[in-house]
Amino acid sequence: MRDHLEIGGTPYGEDCAQVGREGYLKRNRAECRAYIHQLVRMFGDPPDGCSLVIRSNPHDFGTYLSVEAWFDPADEQARGYAYRVEGNSPELWDAEAREELGLEVNDATS
Repeated sequence: MRDHLEIGGTPYGEDCAQVGREGYLKRNRAECRAYIHQLVRMFGDPPDGCSLVIRSNPHDFGTYLSVEAWFDPADEQARGYAYRVEGNSPELWDAEAREELGLEVNDATS
């Protein structure tokens, strides 16, 4: 059996793509990919038994995407990684994620 934790679509302190706006889904998917890349930079590659995935979720105004950690709850390393990511997710994009998304990179994110 597998379990999962919702991580979110972007770091919690960042603006994100808004459901229903033009180009939303393309931007949302890019944000989720950049977020996974940043999480891997921060926490390393997920161990066997755990993966970071983009999941589609229904919403009254359309579909939104988010990052989830899927893991085997019986596997201590996989479970620990998932909870470490969920409990320590970043507030802001790092410089590499900002560059990946075509956002301005400033001294605060370098």
